[in-house]
Amino acid sequence: MRLKGNRFLVIGRAGMDLYPDPPGTKTEHATQFFSCLGGSSANIAVALVRLGCKADLVTCVSDDAIGRFALNELDRYGVGRRHVRPVGGEARTSLAVVETTIEDHQSVIYRNGAADFEMTIADVEAVDYGAHDAVIATGTVLAAEPSRSAAFRAFDLAREAGLPLILDIDYRPYSWPSAQVAAEIYSRAGEKCDVIVGNDVEFGFMAGDYDKGLDKARALVAGGASLAVYKMGEKGAITITPEGEFRTGIYRTQALKPTGAGDSFMGGLVSGLAQGLPVRDAVLRGSACAAMVVARVGCAPAMPTSAELEDFLARHAGPSAA
Repeated sequence: MRLKGNRFLVIGRAGMDLYPDPPGTKTEHATQFFSCLGGSSANIAVALVRLGCKADLVTCVSDDAIGRFALNELDRYGVGRRHVRPVGGEARTSLAVVETTIEDHQSVIYRNGAADFEMTIADVEAVDYGAHDAVIATGTVLAAEPSRSAAFRAFDLAREAGLPLILDIDYRPYSWPSAQVAAEIYSRAGEKCDVIVGNDVEFGFMAGDYDKGLDKARALVAGGASLAVYKMGEKGAITITPEGEFRTGIYRTQALKPTGAGDSFMGGLVSGLAQGLPVRDAVLRGSACAAMVVARVGCAPAMPTSAELEDFLARHAGPSAA
């Protein structure tokens, strides 16, 4: 699996994360908070930019102070936002209150009337797909209309432009009317994509049966995908390609929180593929990025730079046994 360049179009939400401060503080005891950019797609875009790629985000944010916060943060990280549209009315940018803890970790996410679900077909048709080398979408964009139809239109336009499609399953049960609907829509999306990344639970939902998640990943590759990565937390990952499959472990680290690992993994994986690295090496870079982010406060601000990633890899002989 090779990507022809490092210019990415990322489709999906940007939000605001609040972390009780100092790290380790429980939300119910907090008197102050640390704010940062959040949202899986925005986090992936930041991860890519920090690893030397270019990323443009396509989404909607609320036309209020929280939405403007997200826009300012995208600017600060160097993520292109010409296709991020503010929307008025009752739409709201997602807000997450996330603890920097492992024990009894709590993440409280507010997504009532989520602004990113207001993305329309017109938004994705305004993009110059020829200016990018691949499209990355997070599965949350598929959970509601008009965002769902817009995402599928973007997939078709990307395909017409000859761009590979990369899907981070990113299943969030609270965003979907039912697991059955999620399974149907995810399967439809997965069949259009070249790279599909998710954890065991997410592939299980995609299959409609947790025990059939790995079979689903294999079926997607057998059906035409170039790559599927089936992540299993501390047990590592199984990577499936048309040539076969292999297992990799994880890099051990002193975790502060469980969040952000998947977004960072995607950034490391995709940037590695853009560099022309073998798939195994790209997967290991993703694993290293994930290990680094869970050991730091925040998600977007925790994403490693290329120099930090190289230093980490130089100091770690390899991941744990798969």
